Amino acid sequence: MKTLNSILAVMAFATTSAAFAGTDFDTLDVDGNGVISQAEASVDADLMKQFTQLDTDGNNELSKAEFSQA
Repeated sequence: MKTLNSILAVMAFATTSAAFAGTDFDTLDVDGNGVISQAEASVDADLMKQFTQLDTDGNNELSKAEFSQA
């Protein structure tokens, strides 16, 4: 259920804004859990292009440290 709520929050957030270029970590971390999931990152095409490279520990989430390398 938590995942569903996160996805719904991301979808709602994505529909309210047209451009996400240069979006900061806290804005993308919609559920506030301290990491950016792939679902949360999906609202920023540029971030999604880099997601796998930035996810250095391979856990399918970006920490603030990993995100700061973008």
